[in-house]
Amino acid sequence: MLTGKYSRRVIGAMTLSLAVFALDAGVAQAQEAKIAAVNSDRILRESVPAKAAQTKLEAEFAKRDKDLQDMAQRLKTMSESVDKSGVAMSATDRAQKQRDLSQLDSDFQRKQREFREDLNQRRNEELAAVLERANKVIKQIAEQQHYDLIVQEAVYVSPRIDITDQVIKALAGSSGSN
Repeated sequence: MLTGKYSRRVIGAMTLSLAVFALDAGVAQAQEAKIAAVNSDRILRESVPAKAAQTKLEAEFAKRDKDLQDMAQRLKTMSESVDKSGVAMSATDRAQKQRDLSQLDSDFQRKQREFREDLNQRRNEELAAVLERANKVIKQIAEQQHYDLIVQEAVYVSPRIDITDQVIKALAGSSGSN
């Protein structure tokens, strides 16, 4: 049997050895974690659902866009007309044309602002739906391939752990389901 001074040293050494062993085991387990990364911006640009959403938005807003372009052309034509023939007009006619031009410009700017706001709102809705679908696919991939962690935003991602192409491919395969 060991005496007091020596037994404390032996117990201390054994405790230290066990702690180092446990630390090594913890590091080994952490090194075995399976990690991947996904580029959300690429998914929102390149995936089938994102492209379908863009096409849907273009179709949905095409008429309003055309109406705005027509209104801009009318505004330009009216402005050029006032500039060219303004000198030959009476002061009353010129003032009326300027008011009409100003009113058309105000209407145009209001409609353009409403258009942008509506388009941005719908775009955000569509992109949120695409991201929701992408997140479901990412979760499925994580479960099927036993990933411990998948990050979507990072400063740097090694191509070795980037699974964006796999997610885009999976989204293409599930594009019919919502």
